[in-house]
Amino acid sequence: MIDFNADIISFTSLANIRLGHSVDMYLEEMLTRFTVETKEYPSSPPLGGDMHGYFLDDNTVSIFTDANDIIVSVIGNQNYHGRYQNKLCAGITMERLTLLSKSVLLINGALIVDNDYGLAFSLPSPYDEIADHLQHIPGDLQLFEIVVSDYSSWAPPASRRGRKKR
Repeated sequence: MIDFNADIISFTSLANIRLGHSVDMYLEEMLTRFTVETKEYPSSPPLGGDMHGYFLDDNTVSIFTDANDIIVSVIGNQNYHGRYQNKLCAGITMERLTLLSKSVLLINGALIVDNDYGLAFSLPSPYDEIADHLQHIPGDLQLFEIVVSDYSSWAPPASRRGRKKR
């Protein structure tokens, strides 16, 4: 059952919506319990097929699928109340994030916490484009989106963890 208070589990789920599963498993519940907007994203030739986005209750939760309707990422915004490791959530400030984490890495306009490449905080505009170092990000900046996906390709080769089979 989709739950806007469920724990956030890196590489696995947000709102009890699991990566690697077909969005079809959730469609009936999404359409009966939530206001849903959908978007189609054309893909480039080697990927083949269009990707889709499903946006629940004013983007409280956003689901993105590949061309086969397999869920590849789930995003919670500041209205999502679940937490990662019982401490981090969307809407947290940059200062609080750094205080509650052992390490924060800035990669591709997103923040990776404690070398966990199954979860990222999206930097809001314009910081996603202009921040090259953590020092460029103000401590009072709120991080409105938390993303569960597989960002292991961003990890340095020596620290890449093997992906779990689902």
